[in-house]
Amino acid sequence: MVVFPNAKINLGLHITKKRQDGFHNIETVFFPVRGYNDVLEVLENKESTTDILSTSGIDTNAEPNDNLVMKALRLLREELSIPPLKIHLHKNIPSGAGLGGGSSDAAFMLQLLNEQFNLGLSVAILERKASALGADCAFFVKNEPTLAKGIGNEFSPIEIDLNGLWLMLVIPPIHLSTPASYKNITPRKPANWLKEILDSEITKWPQLLINDFEPNAFSAHPELQEIKKRLYDEGAIYAAMSGSGSAMFGLFSEKTEIDWPENFKVWIGKMGKE
Repeated sequence: MVVFPNAKINLGLHITKKRQDGFHNIETVFFPVRGYNDVLEVLENKESTTDILSTSGIDTNAEPNDNLVMKALRLLREELSIPPLKIHLHKNIPSGAGLGGGSSDAAFMLQLLNEQFNLGLSVAILERKASALGADCAFFVKNEPTLAKGIGNEFSPIEIDLNGLWLMLVIPPIHLSTPASYKNITPRKPANWLKEILDSEITKWPQLLINDFEPNAFSAHPELQEIKKRLYDEGAIYAAMSGSGSAMFGLFSEKTEIDWPENFKVWIGKMGKE
């Protein structure tokens, strides 16, 4: 069976409070980018009693047992019987870019196993299992625009219509770790909550829709701020960093081509439901 785990972008990201457990409360909106995908194939391994994971595309920089796909498999095996598998993961979505590639792989693995082996798990159970693998993993189960609070794991649906707009993702060769991104962050109550902002005209988003990770990221890597400026200079209606970075994105009213350095990864696609 083959599935295509997709990326996501963050529309706004507020870091609102430092928690007693050391984590931070946030407010953000996850928005699926269904055209930008990894590829995950799973077959029953009838030739061996062990699982085999192979990868291609972008280097995952992880041992097979540390891959979230394998962690998802082990999580289901704690309660359910699943035979030995041959798993191949082709990575298009880079890690450390704020696009949720690893989380998407894990969530899609849970759903694939549920369907392929008739496990009978409900959406609610799949979401609960996914949340044990990472704060944003559960988002990819329903894979619809979602307002996330808490540590990014308290979800509520939100209506956002970006149909017809063009998305340009620009990913420079910079890896930003989430823990490092939280250093020197001062939590604050935002001037406007995200639902209020996203209900407004998109032309107001550049002044209102903020990612609190941007100032530190731009200070450490000025080229990220330069990418954002260029997206606006080339006509973006809205541009920002996704999550804790380093992917930058721009929303355009029409398809736009921009020359970027050869070592940048760039994806352009039209927004809309499948």
